Amino acid sequence: MANQFITVKDFARAALPRLMEHLVFPNLIYKDYSADFASVKGDTVQVRKPVVFTAGEFDQEKGVSTHDIVESTVDVTLDKIATVDVGIEALQGATSMDDITRLFIEPAAAALAQKINQDGLMLYQDVGACVGEAGKTPASLSDFAAARKQLNVNKAPVSGRCAVWDPEADAAFTALDPIVHADKCGNTQALREGAIGRVMGMDNYMTQAVKLHESGTMSGTVTVDGAHEKGAKALKIKGASGMLKKGDILKVGAYSFAVQQDVDLSAVQTVPVTCEIPALNGGESVELVGSHTANMAFHPMAFAFVTRPLTAPGGVESYTTTFNGVSLRVVRGYDMKYKKEMLSMDVLYGFKTLYPELAVRVLG
Repeated sequence: MANQFITVKDFARAALPRLMEHLVFPNLIYKDYSADFASVKGDTVQVRKPVVFTAGEFDQEKGVSTHDIVESTVDVTLDKIATVDVGIEALQGATSMDDITRLFIEPAAAALAQKINQDGLMLYQDVGACVGEAGKTPASLSDFAAARKQLNVNKAPVSGRCAVWDPEADAAFTALDPIVHADKCGNTQALREGAIGRVMGMDNYMTQAVKLHESGTMSGTVTVDGAHEKGAKALKIKGASGMLKKGDILKVGAYSFAVQQDVDLSAVQTVPVTCEIPALNGGESVELVGSHTANMAFHPMAFAFVTRPLTAPGGVESYTTTFNGVSLRVVRGYDMKYKKEMLSMDVLYGFKTLYPELAVRVLG
């Protein structure tokens, strides 16, 4: 490399702020970070779930009822490593940090963020609550209102709510008159930057990483098989054929449930779901929601982004830096097999759904 005075520490410290700028979904949800090093991809760590209370009515005669503060934990597998690797010869023409930023640091940070966003938005598969119409892009204020209503029904906290939208929905929303003409009340962001901004109590963001869900092939006259007690986590059905995919949504009247795993309906008709089932009498019609874009509105406590610093490999130059719950490692080493000097930038992380009831899919 032309400038030997640029170290892996310089690379890491320049790259991490740019990575943070490009992250969307992980910056909107609960973060869990520890300075403890994780040795390898696949390590499992215990993460404390945010404490949730239920407010009650004060009774003058009985007095107050105290809550026990119970911190529950969930296991999160650090099963993802986002990495960008280049041969040092690719940077031979760089003569300054500005050149290296343009040639490697900026595009590498954007690529890492894109993968992390994509992995995180796979959590849509755990969210059963849904509004909108499959195959129809959200394009009106009523779509915001429907998402807000569902979060209210699910008793999601009002403060901190966010939503992520695919480019199609974002384009439709930024053309809405109430958003475009927000300049009349002093906000010109929609006109200047094409930003949706805050609408109906939700901060809205566009990301190309929003997922398209291809639904399974369930068919037939499908009904609930027998009574279900409130709190069950498996839906018994009958009359179904075909397949269900993880992330499919099944609707039973006013309720909807996310399928937890692939199910071959020719072999079994008990479907694990991610949320508790209300009391059902049996015989209710069951509908499969069609393929759709999985836009989401949510409270930050619905999901967790978990990172740990990667250990430094032996015999090579490496540096790990951390900011705001994200840890980035840069390694410079030599590949003896191919006799090639390499530069690697990577992040170890995992995602987990904590409270799926605090999120809603907005179908597109």
